[in-house]
Amino acid sequence: MSKHIGIVGAGTAGLHLGLYLRQHDVEVTIYTDREPEAYRGMRLLNTVAHHAVTLARETALGVNHWPGQKFGYHGHYYYIGAQPKALEFYGDLHAPSRAIDYRIYQPRLMEDFLDRGGRIEYRDIRADEVSAISARHDATVVCTGKGPFGQMFAHEPAHSPFDRPQRALCVGLFKGIGERPIRAVTMNFAPGAGEMIEIPTWTFNGLATALVIENIPGGDMEVLAKTKYDDDPKAFMKLLLDKLRKHYPACAERIDAREFDLANSPLDLLQGGVTPTVRKSHAVLDNGRVAIALGDVQAVVDPVLGQGANMASHAAWILGEELVRHEVYDERFVEHVNLRRQDRVLGATRWTNFMLDNLKAMPVEFQQFIGAVSQNRALADEFTDNFNYPERQWDCFASRERMAAWVRSRLARQQPVACAA
Repeated sequence: MSKHIGIVGAGTAGLHLGLYLRQHDVEVTIYTDREPEAYRGMRLLNTVAHHAVTLARETALGVNHWPGQKFGYHGHYYYIGAQPKALEFYGDLHAPSRAIDYRIYQPRLMEDFLDRGGRIEYRDIRADEVSAISARHDATVVCTGKGPFGQMFAHEPAHSPFDRPQRALCVGLFKGIGERPIRAVTMNFAPGAGEMIEIPTWTFNGLATALVIENIPGGDMEVLAKTKYDDDPKAFMKLLLDKLRKHYPACAERIDAREFDLANSPLDLLQGGVTPTVRKSHAVLDNGRVAIALGDVQAVVDPVLGQGANMASHAAWILGEELVRHEVYDERFVEHVNLRRQDRVLGATRWTNFMLDNLKAMPVEFQQFIGAVSQNRALADEFTDNFNYPERQWDCFASRERMAAWVRSRLARQQPVACAA
């Protein structure tokens, strides 16, 4: 008997799930309000990097149109200001990560899904329609957290410590920023002001630099989240460059002021904030059926560590495997799914929330951890590669004792074994 799955939302989670199910001959309908040709004229959606584990899933799905060896980057540079003195160091990834403008990425995967027999229904979907949609399908998955869709799924206070955004975001794609010797992300930290992540990103006109500028509310950088580029582009770019010179000199020194501007158009800038939230992973609908949460509707994180799309892709793959394996999609089914996906999802949310708190003032234990990593390339490589595995990062950061033990154990492995006389 053929299965029919309905997916509300065509982001990374919904598309990866839909593509996985089509690989296994499951009938799928995606519901979205946006057709592929609409993406090019939209404002920047986000600045998302896909790590190697996500690229491996794309390869398995046959949609890795931008191979990491050609389009990717190879590690992280780190710049931590203030403290007794600034720290700079580098760590390698075991395989490249990659960033593609989602206004290119999303419509291409929608076309792949359609080419493989998937169905997309283009229209506005209201939250109160989910019950009716569920009656048409064996299982219904909700992947969008917009407005009332998020309210369908109960808030999980134990995993959601914040009730407001922890950073005022100014995110954009820029030209005029020189590359480092190795193509890599640069993670800049300015305690008290915020963080800024530089991501080599492929967009409509080729390679650009995404600046994910995470500004602490009330700090010197917050003005960037409130100043409008369109009001006076030259004044905005001057303000931005002045702030970068003050707080993120490792980036500012690579900027050609004559070329520095948005990469394509005024639509390349996004400002706002994200309230980190975890919601219950299912809701029982009026008709007694279960709606399954996936992606941003289940867990949304601040973009400072680049975990959102990667944990959504992981969760989509797990859900796809379970949808193929099972025949009954009830609350017990959701328990099976959660047991397999929750470690990475909760690891990503907890690690991100930890960093948001501890990057503000850099407590002593955290400074000691960063100091040790900065002085040992093997530690820096492992820490960097574990951006692929947020549950491993949380294994390290869940307590002060774990941070110290992580460093001790890795340093002990590097000690030569004494030979017997």
